[in-house]
Amino acid sequence: MAGGERRLQILRVAMRLFSQRGFRGTTTKEIARAAGVSEAMVFRHFATKEELYSAVLDHKACLHDDLDPLQRVADAIARKDDRAVFEGMALDALNQHDCDPEFQRLLLHSALEQHELAHMFWEKFVRRVYRSLRSYIRQRQRDGAIKHVEPFVIVRAFIGMIIHHSLNNNLWDRERQLLKISNQAAARAFTEILLNGVATSPQSRANGDGRQRSRVETPKRKRSKK
Repeated sequence: MAGGERRLQILRVAMRLFSQRGFRGTTTKEIARAAGVSEAMVFRHFATKEELYSAVLDHKACLHDDLDPLQRVADAIARKDDRAVFEGMALDALNQHDCDPEFQRLLLHSALEQHELAHMFWEKFVRRVYRSLRSYIRQRQRDGAIKHVEPFVIVRAFIGMIIHHSLNNNLWDRERQLLKISNQAAARAFTEILLNGVATSPQSRANGDGRQRSRVETPKRKRSKK
């Protein structure tokens, strides 16, 4: 196996073990055994376990360091289609968490162990998402489409729904016994909840074509005559 392929193989095995046992609970000897190589081979590619642990972040989270977190919804931003912006971001995040649940568990381990990996991910990715969304929300507030609530509060509420949903699915309720819903439906519902709370008018919650979604209202009960 070529050097680059071997390095990638060790990275993948290490990530799986780190996500299951954390940094402190995983040894380089166990990583080598699971990868089918000698421990010396592991150290040939990564001088220390800390370097290997940090390389996981470089491989998984920083492949597109210069990519704007909102690039996937750039067209929706240009149209100022709030629904498409938030729904697109939610769906992309939920799909990513489904495809790579190990990385989510790894981040939780690193945060609990106060390892620098968590701080690196926060600085290189989470902060950028917050700032990019804040910029968009501020513009829509100037347009009069979104209420003047602190933008970071709106961002945290939005991301909170997504992260909690993913944690339930990936950690506690893998069989989806509590809530079985597609990522598309979840993204749509979370966006509806958010915009119902922060949009200044029904028009702000319209679809991209300018038409509002129909809502089913609960029929009013008729008062019985005494």
